[in-house]
Amino acid sequence: MRASASAQERAAAELFAVLYPRLAGWVRRLVDDDGTAHEIAAEAFTRLWARWAKVEEPRGFLYATAANLVRDHWRKLERERRALRRVGTQEAAAAGARDEASDPTVRLLVQSLPDRLRAPALLYYYADLPIREVARLLGRREGTIKSDLHAARELLRAELEGHHDRIT
Repeated sequence: MRASASAQERAAAELFAVLYPRLAGWVRRLVDDDGTAHEIAAEAFTRLWARWAKVEEPRGFLYATAANLVRDHWRKLERERRALRRVGTQEAAAAGARDEASDPTVRLLVQSLPDRLRAPALLYYYADLPIREVARLLGRREGTIKSDLHAARELLRAELEGHHDRIT
């Protein structure tokens, strides 16, 4: 039994060495903060290890978990923004909103997508998961994922019109 545990520990360590830098980098691009990115990536691995024996596809589990944690992070930031506005810092919030509106970044635009479109976009474009895997992770059909990705691209294209010449 000890040999089996040792083999599992070795497999987990190898997976961590291979996937952690990429996962943390992916999250970094989404949250724009190194510390938060590493916290989210580490939490995703912690959750994986808690379910190690039950998870069939660790890479997909990690990226789906990290996407959920990123979404939680964005929600927390939005709650903080609302709280700041309520306590009288409306002018600072308005200045921040003007800055975001004049310089839209893809990260902020993806963040603003509806959940139905955001999750497939994060998993497909940012985590580089194939459509089949995205469909499996989200419990949707492949055709639905393709349609959602198309809708997400169209929304992003409309938002970026005038700021960028072409999105492919």
